[in-house]
Amino acid sequence: MIRHIKPSHAEALASLITQVENEADYMLFEPGERQTTPEAQRKRIEAIKKEDNSTIIVAEKDNQLIGFLMAIGGAARRNNHSAYLVAGIASGHRGKGIGTKLFEELDRWAREHSIHRLELTTVVKNDAGVALYKKAGFKIEGTKKHSLLINGEFVDEYYMGKLLDCKK
Repeated sequence: MIRHIKPSHAEALASLITQVENEADYMLFEPGERQTTPEAQRKRIEAIKKEDNSTIIVAEKDNQLIGFLMAIGGAARRNNHSAYLVAGIASGHRGKGIGTKLFEELDRWAREHSIHRLELTTVVKNDAGVALYKKAGFKIEGTKKHSLLINGEFVDEYYMGKLLDCKK
């Protein structure tokens, strides 16, 4: 089931974010680096609910969150037509179409909320992520050289973006 998050999902979202950061090779935060509490997530969810250009979409299976897609809208008038994305899917559920469904719902929501630009960054070596984003219509717009240090190695990230047909 794909849906937009509710404050009651705060504890499950905090747990999922921690799980994804512990499992994934290419998330920004290393395992254990960030302490995500249910109360902090509840506040974040409530703040996002008040913004017209931000949302968190979650994937749920058997009453458990298994994936998320955060869209954080620009805060200034000059960029409030765009949203920066962060996505994560629990390792046992990757490669099963969940990411595709999350991005389909994001597209529907973005058009409904007059979002014209979606953007994200991803590690160049993240083949599965790059494939998902391209499948969802994102294009590589540039490369951030040596933008992250992962396991003692400097790695590059792609800037990726997608423009939507909507009027502001």
